[in-house]
Amino acid sequence: MGSLESGIPAKREATAARWGRQHPFLQRNRSRLSRFFLFKKLNYIQLICTMCVFFFFVVLFQMFLPGLVVVDKSDKPPWRSKKEELLPPDLIVFKESGVFDFGEGVRFEPTKLLMKFRRDAAQTTSTSDGFNLTSSTTQRFGFRKPKLALVFAVLLADAQQMKMVTVSNALLEIGYAIEVYSLEDGPVHGVWQQMGVPVTILEAKHPSGCVIDWLSYDGVIVNSLEARSMFTCFMQEPFKSLPLVWVINEKTLAVRSRQYNSTGHTELLTDWKKIFSRASVVVFHDYLLPILYSEFDAGNFYVIPGSPQEAWKAKTLDFPRKDDIVISIVGSQFLYKGQWLEHALLLQALRPLFSGYNSESYHSDLKIIVLGGESASNYSVAIETISQNLTYPKDAVKHVSVAGNVDKILESSDLVIYGSFLEEQSFPEILMKAMALGKPIVAPDLLNIKKHVDDRVTGYLFPKKNLEILLQIVLEVITEGKISPLARNIGLMGKATVKNMMALATIEGYAVLLENILKLSSEVASPKDVQTVPPKLRESWSWHLFEALMNALPDNRTARSYEFIANVEGHWNHTSGEATKFGVVNDDSFVYEIWEDERYLQVINSKKRQEDEELKGRALQYHGTWEEVYKNAKRADRSKNDLHERDEGELLRTGQPLCIYEPYFGEGTWSFLHQHPLYRGVGMSGKGRRPRMDDIDASSRLPLFNNPYYRDSLGDFGAFFAISNKIDRLHKNSWIGFQSWRATARKESLSRIAENALLNAIKTRKHGDALYFWVRMDKDPRNPLQKPFWSFCDSINAGNCRFAYNETLKKMYSVKNMDSLPPMPEDGDTWSVMQSWALPTRSFLEFVMFSRMFVDSLDAQVYEEHHRTNRCYLSLTKDKHCYSRLLELLVNVWAYHSARRIVYIDPGTGVMQEQHIQKDRRGQMWVQWFEYTTLKTMDEDLAEEADSDRRVGHWIWPWTGEVVWRGSLEKERQRKNVEKEEKKKRSKDKLNRMRNRNSRQKVIGKYVKPPPENETVTGNSTL
Repeated sequence: MGSLESGIPAKREATAARWGRQHPFLQRNRSRLSRFFLFKKLNYIQLICTMCVFFFFVVLFQMFLPGLVVVDKSDKPPWRSKKEELLPPDLIVFKESGVFDFGEGVRFEPTKLLMKFRRDAAQTTSTSDGFNLTSSTTQRFGFRKPKLALVFAVLLADAQQMKMVTVSNALLEIGYAIEVYSLEDGPVHGVWQQMGVPVTILEAKHPSGCVIDWLSYDGVIVNSLEARSMFTCFMQEPFKSLPLVWVINEKTLAVRSRQYNSTGHTELLTDWKKIFSRASVVVFHDYLLPILYSEFDAGNFYVIPGSPQEAWKAKTLDFPRKDDIVISIVGSQFLYKGQWLEHALLLQALRPLFSGYNSESYHSDLKIIVLGGESASNYSVAIETISQNLTYPKDAVKHVSVAGNVDKILESSDLVIYGSFLEEQSFPEILMKAMALGKPIVAPDLLNIKKHVDDRVTGYLFPKKNLEILLQIVLEVITEGKISPLARNIGLMGKATVKNMMALATIEGYAVLLENILKLSSEVASPKDVQTVPPKLRESWSWHLFEALMNALPDNRTARSYEFIANVEGHWNHTSGEATKFGVVNDDSFVYEIWEDERYLQVINSKKRQEDEELKGRALQYHGTWEEVYKNAKRADRSKNDLHERDEGELLRTGQPLCIYEPYFGEGTWSFLHQHPLYRGVGMSGKGRRPRMDDIDASSRLPLFNNPYYRDSLGDFGAFFAISNKIDRLHKNSWIGFQSWRATARKESLSRIAENALLNAIKTRKHGDALYFWVRMDKDPRNPLQKPFWSFCDSINAGNCRFAYNETLKKMYSVKNMDSLPPMPEDGDTWSVMQSWALPTRSFLEFVMFSRMFVDSLDAQVYEEHHRTNRCYLSLTKDKHCYSRLLELLVNVWAYHSARRIVYIDPGTGVMQEQHIQKDRRGQMWVQWFEYTTLKTMDEDLAEEADSDRRVGHWIWPWTGEVVWRGSLEKERQRKNVEKEEKKKRSKDKLNRMRNRNSRQKVIGKYVKPPPENETVTGNSTL
């Protein structure tokens, strides 16, 4: 053996000393390791052998690790392979994003949503009495139930329908009102009707669902990916802020979306992301799905575990008899590197089952199947190596990949052992599959497993730190080469248990979620606690409602989902391959293009003929002198601001006594607006206006509505200010009306019969100066108890309607003490709601004059707090429509106390009935407060103050309309006189310049040749 001699270190020391003397700054002390190698005797051959053995075991260990996949560097995407298409999405996700050691980090926590829920709850409790006006307190009245809309793609009988039926039963029990909408009908239609839930099948020509007033619901729950078309409506105003829960149960989009970037479907991927971000909450039924859909996560993912899907699938299965015994070792749905060690420990614990057999002569019927890993990995080699090292008989242990084999393996198994020690967040889905099939299960005593499995009642549990008990359990289950009767009974008990497993958690999860995301207004009752639901409805799925539908032909939900995704992709694909698939559509478009070309040629020919006729007419007409042309040009220049082209709608409205304006905000309201000449739209925003319609842009008529705060706070009431501003330039009719698009959605808009009846009453002046309305307060869905005026107003304004009116009127009229409100009698008649009424135009301007001062006083007391925190004392929660509900009823107060007749017209029949007859109002009206002279004086005082610029700070009144008073009129007159004098002066100066120019140059006379002296002059000729 070679060793280091003692002389060599001395030589190195001398060399080192000489080097140190030459470079003293580089000299340093040697480490212990270097001194060990330099001064101690060491066997280098032994060191080399040790290192080789170490690296050999490292390489061997890495080779047998699961999840080690050979990367194909070819240009062909891996998902194009047919073999890899069979991989489940969870394996693909973890293969792409990396694997974990033992899975401890695999957890899903909806951090953003939970923080939002806690923040909203804290703000609700802490700011209920934190307004500037300490005398105002908010309260909930609870006159109606909270309303939910459930939207389905199709009403098929499946596990997801059963889940939503079960949840809906519980929600109905705690006080919700539910209505169902579906794109297609199905057999579950009768189940919903049996529950007393209204069902509406949306028409095929309106797949987007914008024919429904979704604002009448407090929240919407959309089920499945196939209801995607409904989001075209929910992503438009005014439905953008509506709380929306999207329940996704399919994995199909998660699988297909991973190839969108490579196939050029980036726009489709972006569109899906926009849809996911629109949902308030996206709900999944297990913790794997949010990881699969992580690419679409907008911070709104949420998991409510539980589904009867496995029990539903096992309901119709029948297993053939077999002689051999199969033990299946299954694991977590998440893939992590430590799984091979867990499987090795389990196989080591089960090795005594084969103690009587050797590896060469094995003919037993007992087999072990390890279910896990990927088909594309070398996990089978790892399992085979482990079984060989543990001296298992040949073919006794077999590995089967998860891809497409789970159901088949579980059906053929006699005993299922859960071999993962990972603490998952919910009960493992694969154990639910096994229990639903009636298989006895053996699992470690993990927290979420002990919660649902009773040891030796519905399954077997063993300590995860003591695998010897696992062997004892297996020996009890398998006796004399068969499954013991006790184990079979335990399997049946487990099957009965899993039938209703997780039902309670699902119901409670949805109840808690809705409680956190729904912002209920003050007239809506709070739902009861979910614990008040009877245990029969709370702890089991609604199997009894689906018994008659269980024997129906099963619908392949997965295939249907893939077909839907393929159809969506087809609409975004413009390749030639897809052109054949949609040949019918392309043929129609080709015919349409031919028709468009023909129509274009006809238009060109007609224009050419018209131009030729005009040219002929111009050639024959008298052009006049230059002086006449100059005068006509001057006249046209003076009147150019008064000229405008009149479109077809304006021409049709000319001569009508009435024009009804329909305020709207956003494209979601278009289907509720009329196109009849009697109506005209008022777009409250520059965006979202109807194309090719003569709608009015409120923001261009009144710059106040360029501010989103006042556009939202005032709502439809802001249209009154926009129309009244310089009304002579817009409205030429003697009467004016308004109608909310929501009245049309509720089918309470004027019919043709009612329109004719109203026009006849206006023409004949049947009721004189009257307020006609057609949406009644006593039939409003917000007022099911038919409360009187002030009680209803309090209920929709958090109990502060009377307080707001009192404070606003005191500030408006500068009154220090006001003990009472304007009386609104309870005489059996009703009032107007939803801003749907008609008035004489002159009376409308008087009402706007009163409203501008009322809104100014209201804004002065609410603006600071509401603009800063988005909260006001007229709402229980954050609400950007603070003023709108209070102003909705203002026209009733003004009309009643200004002594105008109030007439209700039935929107269907046109029958008219006067409300609150004038002679019965005597002694109750505050006429002196609402008469025109009083309001006009107050208006002029405000206009004078605005014109003088004396007020400092926030003041809304000058921005709500024209500022007119006697002083402003005098200023306008003086301004016009000054402009007129300046114009005269400029004309006079111009004439003087022309005269001075003429004086400097003499007029050149006409030269006349004199006649010859010898010739005579005859007539007028010069000879």
